[in-house]
Amino acid sequence: MSGPSRRAIILGTGSALPKRRVTNAELAETVDTSDEWIVERTGIRARHIAGEGETTATLGADAARGALEAAGIEAHEIGLIILATATPDQTFPASATKVQDMLGITDCVAFDVAAVCSGFLYALSVADSMIRGGTADKALVIGSETFSRILDWEDRATCVLFGDGAGAVVLGAEEASERGILSVALHADGRHNQLLYVDGGPSTTGTVGKLRMKGQEVFRHAVTNLAAVLSEAVAKAGLETSAIDWVVPHQANRRILDATARKLGLAPEKVIVTVDEHANTSAASVPLAFDSAVRDGRIKRGDLIVFEAMGGGFTWGAAVARF
Repeated sequence: MSGPSRRAIILGTGSALPKRRVTNAELAETVDTSDEWIVERTGIRARHIAGEGETTATLGADAARGALEAAGIEAHEIGLIILATATPDQTFPASATKVQDMLGITDCVAFDVAAVCSGFLYALSVADSMIRGGTADKALVIGSETFSRILDWEDRATCVLFGDGAGAVVLGAEEASERGILSVALHADGRHNQLLYVDGGPSTTGTVGKLRMKGQEVFRHAVTNLAAVLSEAVAKAGLETSAIDWVVPHQANRRILDATARKLGLAPEKVIVTVDEHANTSAASVPLAFDSAVRDGRIKRGDLIVFEAMGGGFTWGAAVARF
């Protein structure tokens, strides 16, 4: 049943990282860069790179298993799987259906969402709407990426920035709860395509293509857009910025995180930072950081959290949730 008081609450979180961890020093052996250069500009010290047999779907399934276990939910109870990714296993079918099969679920709604680094926010919003509308009672929302496979490893300005990984949350329906997704704000502006994009695709080149980015211009848009959408989502929830316990941002660049916090007058210690260990994992970045902070005990039940992200498109968004 759907209803005005029905809300999507976060029941559990999970994440997965490829086995191989690559430090800046190791990267500097094959790329013209240095640990100092990367850390100074981005805050990144290491990233995980997918190896043989590790794909967007396998990482997504591992993250989902962790979230199901944390939620105390059996896989067969899931009625909806939304997987956010820009690096699917295949052009089609959706990687969500591969995750569904890996989890042993034979019938549920399953599809992918493509909004690059904002993908998890977009997927969370769709799942929230579908749960409120009664389409499903329990949902898996996953962000999973293998960006290492679309990087130009000779372009030192971009290849040092990204990593692979996955994060997931289990959502459940609850009536008249104070917990759950309180508000979502989403945006897109397609005029900025050429600032962050992949130079290939089935309909244009017939190839996968490689990531291209104009970093300084992306940085400028990111700080402005993220501060604005975070404020918008908080206001939409009828709250003040001062009420926020934690900000879980997209982990693109430590300088973007710091500049956004300053712009909003947020204490740096309220911002969850994992970019140093994970680098930019695109759609996986927000749920990966969220799970890390839940599991190390920083984020606790009842805490007020704001998720925010911006990615190629441009797309950007924020969501407010009471955990």
